[in-house]
Amino acid sequence: MRAYADELRETFTRLQDEGLELHAKAKAVQVTETSRDGLVSVTVGPRGDLIRLDLDPRIYRRPDARALADTIAETAHRAAAAAQERVMEIFEPVIPPDQFKAHLEGDVEAVMARLIDDMGGDR
Repeated sequence: MRAYADELRETFTRLQDEGLELHAKAKAVQVTETSRDGLVSVTVGPRGDLIRLDLDPRIYRRPDARALADTIAETAHRAAAAAQERVMEIFEPVIPPDQFKAHLEGDVEAVMARLIDDMGGDR
């Protein structure tokens, strides 16, 4: 238990020291993905929020609203996943990627399991 407390204290100290800089870097993340056909370009922020959507005028040659919507959604999902990966890379020096991902995804079970494992307990 003491070892875990020491590890938490060390991690907290590193977060305090590096936290503002890491937060600023993460907050500035922007990822742009282009659809496989090159007609849709989506830019998202660090949380996957849409910043910009560009549609090539050639989309009007094939007026298929469903296909266009699916292409936009798929491209946006790829951009959001890439943004999440970039944010995890930024915080990797202080938070293990699997732990950070569990927090981002709201996976309380994984977070608690990691906490129990770190404390040397049984589930």
